[in-house]
Amino acid sequence: MVGGWRHATLAPVLDPSQVAPEQVRPLRRAEFDRLVALGFFDEDERIELLRGTLVVMTPPGPTHADVVDELVGRIVLALGGRARVRVQNPLALSDDSEPEPDIAVVAPGHYREEHPRQALLVIEVADSSLNKDRTIKASIYAEAGIPEYWVVDIAARAVEVLSAPASGVYQRVARRARGEVLVSLQFPEVEIAVSDLFP
Repeated sequence: MVGGWRHATLAPVLDPSQVAPEQVRPLRRAEFDRLVALGFFDEDERIELLRGTLVVMTPPGPTHADVVDELVGRIVLALGGRARVRVQNPLALSDDSEPEPDIAVVAPGHYREEHPRQALLVIEVADSSLNKDRTIKASIYAEAGIPEYWVVDIAARAVEVLSAPASGVYQRVARRARGEVLVSLQFPEVEIAVSDLFP
């Protein structure tokens, strides 16, 4: 456990011991993408692939949406086109995971042929998803080598900044609360007062 963080893997929906000696087969990202392209899922259904399992995402409430909007506006303004800011779009991070973070700052360019395979900064705004964002998603992002990951904890009105990924775990976790300023490690010009997210 690092800085109060628990690192866990996603428990399968089906207990594999119940089907032994057969095995549970996770869904691969390429298969998931093919299903999406074929229109298998409803357009309004928000799902993401985590550890080979389809996870239904909770629709964002007004506070969640407002915090995302505030962050996007400030990051886009600070970066001035030097990176691309994607909102609730997929990242093709591994063979079994295609998460859809609230915000991903990626290298400039177009991603019409495939989703980005890397990001420089990922942000999740968490209310009901806090446990998932701290455990499963943190490990997926760390394994992918994403250098900086923020978890905005709406209930606590604070932001947890994770950095220095190694061996699938973020080695550093810092917490920024009201009265403090967030400064991106990757983009020092991105400075955001935590109190501006929760006026």
